[in-house]
Amino acid sequence: MNLPPKDNRFLSFSRKLFLSVVAVFMVLSACFVTYQYNREKVYKVELLNSKLQDYNARVHDNFKTLQDSLTVTEFLNEHQLSDLRVTILTPEGNVVFDTSASDTGMMGNHLNRAEIQQSLKNKKGYDVRRVSKTTGIPYFYSATRYNDYIIRTALPYDVTLAKYLKADAAFFWFTGFFILVVLFFFYKWIERLSTSINQLREFAMRADRNEAMDTDMQLTFPHNELGDISQHIIQIYKRLHETKEDLYIEREKLITHLQISHEGLGVFSRQKKEVLVNSLFTQYCNLISDNYLETAEEVFDIKEFKTINDFINKAQTPPWGNEEKRMSIALSKSGRSFIVECIMFQDLSFEISINDITLEEEQSKMKRQLTQNIAHELKTPVSSIQGYLETMVSNDNIPKEKMDVFLERCYAQSNRLSRLLRDISVLTRMDEATNMIDMEQVDIKQLASSMFNEVSLELEEKQISVNNLLKDNIKIKGNYSLLYSIFRNLTDNAIAYAGNNISITLSCFREDDNFYYFSFADTGIGVSPEHLGRLFERFYRIDKGRSRKLGGTGLGLAIVKNAVIIHKGTISAKINSQGGLEFIFTLAKGK
Repeated sequence: MNLPPKDNRFLSFSRKLFLSVVAVFMVLSACFVTYQYNREKVYKVELLNSKLQDYNARVHDNFKTLQDSLTVTEFLNEHQLSDLRVTILTPEGNVVFDTSASDTGMMGNHLNRAEIQQSLKNKKGYDVRRVSKTTGIPYFYSATRYNDYIIRTALPYDVTLAKYLKADAAFFWFTGFFILVVLFFFYKWIERLSTSINQLREFAMRADRNEAMDTDMQLTFPHNELGDISQHIIQIYKRLHETKEDLYIEREKLITHLQISHEGLGVFSRQKKEVLVNSLFTQYCNLISDNYLETAEEVFDIKEFKTINDFINKAQTPPWGNEEKRMSIALSKSGRSFIVECIMFQDLSFEISINDITLEEEQSKMKRQLTQNIAHELKTPVSSIQGYLETMVSNDNIPKEKMDVFLERCYAQSNRLSRLLRDISVLTRMDEATNMIDMEQVDIKQLASSMFNEVSLELEEKQISVNNLLKDNIKIKGNYSLLYSIFRNLTDNAIAYAGNNISITLSCFREDDNFYYFSFADTGIGVSPEHLGRLFERFYRIDKGRSRKLGGTGLGLAIVKNAVIIHKGTISAKINSQGGLEFIFTLAKGK
């Protein structure tokens, strides 16, 4: 694993920790060494003093009185130590005997000597290094007080004695080696700790920079508390990363949904700041507002939204109780109808949705008109049939010839009613189940020829000639019944309304990769130009009385238009140059 670049301006945490602990350890070690050094020196001083005190005791055992210097001399001659100086003093500090001076009277009083003061107070005393005024040589003094005299011995403080009193060098070597061993193991431990910290640091820095990381990567951590914590942090990060990915996907889904939604949606914070707004929301707001909106927040300045704005302000004003969390209003502006709804969320943020219901309103209006038209169209034949039947039932003496006329008229009206119900059923099926219509390869010329043969009697009665100019192999993938209804209804319309002694021409005047272009023209009486745009409306009639007399349902051309649309085509009507009416329409070839 690559370690992150180190900042030369600062020491890393592990180095700081190492140097801090080393500094503390070295201070403690120095204190310990100093203490042990001084303790060993004191020990050696005490040991040397103990030897001299023992020698003093031996001198005391052979010393009779203060005047018995002869005995001391004899003892010293027998047990003389190299360079050892022996002095006998009175408790008042006067020298009685000294091996380094023949005339003790010249030595002066020794009461102020440190070892003498200690012996008078504690029976024993010593002075490590003091230059003798008598000999001019530095000595190590050790004094012992007895009942009526003090015995003091002294060794010259020369190189040999100084070396003896010096601490053992082996102790320093051992201590130094021990310190190095401890520092080595501590450095190794710190190195492992530093590796874990650097790994965790790199992981945290990459996570903070949102850099791509393999969440399955394996990081080696020591088996201790730090390693456990690091592993837990990485596991938490992995879970957070997975959650973030899921949230990102859901956010993208939400944004995509908002952008393709058929309603305007705007989500705002508690402070009425834009969080998420789709394009339809902005478009609808500009349609409703009298001024163009530069930002989504300006929606709250639209006067038509005052009710919504008051609801939001009330919902965000404490205390927050069981206030309504949803409200909606209906608006009409610029010739369009809208439903505006506001929903308050738990954190007092909110969503405003705007639905354009103009089409629904128009469709609802059309359905109401269609229902009224159907009821009106059904009423006429039903009333006629009912009237004729009532006449026959209420009059027993009706001549048979007149009754036959009534029955024929009832039969004609029932046929008209049957055709009307059939056409309504066809239109309903095309409106509601276009995706369920079966498609097949249909030969249009063969279909048209068959259709013209079926209506040949009606054509002969009206002296209508047919020019079928369709070429062979015009094949369309479509529904046979609906394609048949296109050509049959156009033909029936011409037979019913175009007049007598006319001609009908059917041709395919063009084709491309996707469509066939058809023309169905007659040379009949035609229609006025103002009616052309409404010929395909349901129940639209140019001459209502004439249409009902001829038995038309008013739905034929509406069926033609829907069938053409189902086959992905378009249709329009125009005045034929030779008189009459011409329908131009396209039908998709299909694959």
